[in-house]
Formats: sequence, structure tokens, C-alpha cells
Amino acid sequence: MPAKNLPRRIAWEVLVDVATKDSYANLLLPAKLARTHMDPQDAAFTTELTYGALRQQEFYDAIIASAANRPIERIDAEPLAGMRLGTHQILSMRVPDHAALSETVAVIKSYAPKTAGFVNAVLRRVSEIDRTDWLRRVTDGTTEVGAQAIEYSHPEWIVRALTQALKGHGRQTVELEALLAADNAAAKVSVSALPGLVDRDELPGQPTELSPIGVTLDTAVPKDVDAVAAGRARVQDEGSALVALALAHVAAPSGTWADLCAGPGGKAAVLAAIAKQSGTGLDAFDSSEHRVELVRSSTQALDNVVSEVRDAREATGPYAKVLVDVPCSGMGALRRRPEARYRRRPEDINALAGLQRDLLRAALDACAPGGVVAYATCSPHYAETVLVVDDVLRVRARDEDVEILDAPTVLAEVTGTEAESFTSVSRGAGRYAQLWPHIHGTDGMFLALMRKAN
Repeated sequence: MPAKNLPRRIAWEVLVDVATKDSYANLLLPAKLARTHMDPQDAAFTTELTYGALRQQEFYDAIIASAANRPIERIDAEPLAGMRLGTHQILSMRVPDHAALSETVAVIKSYAPKTAGFVNAVLRRVSEIDRTDWLRRVTDGTTEVGAQAIEYSHPEWIVRALTQALKGHGRQTVELEALLAADNAAAKVSVSALPGLVDRDELPGQPTELSPIGVTLDTAVPKDVDAVAAGRARVQDEGSALVALALAHVAAPSGTWADLCAGPGGKAAVLAAIAKQSGTGLDAFDSSEHRVELVRSSTQALDNVVSEVRDAREATGPYAKVLVDVPCSGMGALRRRPEARYRRRPEDINALAGLQRDLLRAALDACAPGGVVAYATCSPHYAETVLVVDDVLRVRARDEDVEILDAPTVLAEVTGTEAESFTSVSRGAGRYAQLWPHIHGTDGMFLALMRKAN
């Protein structure tokens, strides 16, 4: 296949693997880009082809089903991936229709030749109607939630959950469509300069608006940046960096810090770099050997980290600072892991609830008197955020051993911005914090900061 069609081939391969092997694009695509040594322009094109088709999959599938006159379930994965790829180019990219058709069909001819005619016919029908008319056609007769689910490619249960999340965290539900649209916007490649190892002024790219250690890159292959390759800087969403920076910013007694759910290691690297400057160590645990290896890779340039395979619920401490970034639905990172929205189910929220509470209890138990615990999730779902912290602290209330800190104020001090945009709900003199893709341009991180009584 001609080299000029390599971006479409790579994107098609990723879409097929995501559909048939439950793979994740954010893991597959960077490896493929690195192996092919694409120039930055082709790498960016490949990235948009892949993530764009995934982010808008539900909308495109409704269009494809109409154009093919058959249910999506009756179309094999290989031609369907080609149809999604072509539909994205035709309706959402500045690619001429003839190029989108011919070049996409060329990929199918090479790898699934018997279906090439079918793919060509469907994409020609797609190209006959513009995006606005297709949207009107595929949402006609649906409910408001159903129409939003199709237009923004979020399952209906997630549309409802995000509506409730906005309410629960004290925001207006009129923000819903802006939030859904933000989940479908291309996320910038962000890198954090690890404090003490490299200054962000030494990195290419533009300084991030909120994180004082971050930059956004133009390249789709961050490993091309020397500091990233050497482990002195880490690919990291700005919101994730802010969680680590907030915990590091709060005063606490001297003593070892801990990251109890450390994989893949981005927050652990930031915490360890800051801790190292005061001669403090970091214990980084994860229950998965693979994720612990990722932590070791993330902290390769630091010598103050102890990384172990350990169940966080067995942590003993005492630790001066504890981060517990619990397993969650990932509903706050749908722009970076778009396929997750189609794999998660409502019952997954309840399935994780017990573990989330156990991990927070373990973090509080392992915290030293006067120390600080940060509970974080990459989700704004009310049942994974406010309800978890409230439930755990309600049981501990009789011991009066935990103070809720003002997380929005801490984030304001870290970022140099106003606290109100970070505000979730108030609890006594403290407040929880919630970051939002449509407000802050970050992943939807939740943060609660708690101090253990002396």
C-alpha cells in the first residue's frame, strides 16, 4: 500500500482491534506511530482519524445503519471500521469526499477485499447528505436524551449520569451539551516537567493555563522530546498533575509519602519529584505487576521511590501524605479514552463502590496524625465522588479524626486562579473540588483533601 495511505491503514487497524480485541486506542496508537516514524503532520492526521471516529462512533453508526439499510450488528468489524473511518472524513474533516472515499476503500481492498464494494456504496450514500441533515434524520422521533446520546455519541445512561453529576456538584444542567461536546474535542498532548529534574521553560510547546509545571505539545509522538524520553518529563493530563500538585502543596508533618493506586505512575512521578527536593521518599503501590512496572518506568529518573506490588488495602504507614486515586468508571477521561463510553455499563458504578470505600478507609488508616489524604477519581459521577467520601467520613465522624480541607482554595493557590470554578459541594468549613473538560480543558478529576487529626 502506498505510503501516503499509511495514516488510514494505521487508523483502520486500531479501530478493528478496539472493536474485536477490547484494545484501547491510547495504548495501541502511540506504539504504532512510534514504529512507523511518521512525520508530525501524518501522525496528527492519523490521530484525528482514529480518535475522531471513536469519539463520534454512536452518531456515525446511526448514519451507517441508515445508509446500509441494515443494523450495525450485521456488519462485520473490518468493513464497519472502514465505514466509520470514511464517515468521519466526509462529515467532520476537511478531506475532499473523493479522497475520503477512494483512499479509505483502498485500505479495505488490501485487507478485506470482498467487502470493498459494500464499503464504497455505503460511503457514497453518506456523502450525499451533509452532517446537519444526517443529524436531523437519525434523531427524528427520539427523546431529548436519545437525541443527545446520538448527536454527542454518549450512551443514554451516561448522558443522564452527567446531568446528575452537574447538579450534584452544584453546576447548571444547561452546561450538559457543552460537557458532551468537550468529551468529543481532541485533547491536547500535555507534558509535565518533573520539579527539580527539568524546568518547563526547557520543554517545547506552550505553557498550560492551570498547571505550573505543564506544557502542551504539537507533536503526536511525545517520546521525540528528549526530556520525556529521559524520564525528566511525563505525558500527563493537566488535571492529573493538579491533583498531585494540590496534595504536595498542603502542609503536613515530615515523613514518607504514599501513592496507594500508583499505576501507571504519572501522579507518583510528580509527587516523588517534589518530595525529593526535601529529602522525602515515596512508597508507590499497585495490585498489578504490569502497572508497577509502568510506575517504575515513570519514576526512572528518581531515586526516592519504592515501588511494590501490594494491595492498597494492606497499607500500614504511617504516611505524612497519601494519594488514593481509586479505580473508577473513567467518565472524566472520555475524550482521551473514547471507547470506554461504549464499554462501561451502569452496573459498573455499583461494582466499584465497595472497593472505592475500602481504599479510602485504608488511606485514612495509613495516614499519620496531622497528615493529609487526597481522594481522587477521574470521574465526576456523584456515586464515585461525593457519596464515597461522605459515606466513609460519616462512619468515622464519631471518632472526630478527619477534617475536610478546602480543595478549591488549594487548587486556586496552585494555579493562581479563582477557587470558585473548582468548587463542588461544601462540607463544614471545607469543600470538595471537581475539574471539568468544558470549564478547565482538563480531564474530569474529582479531589477531596482530608487532614487526619493529631
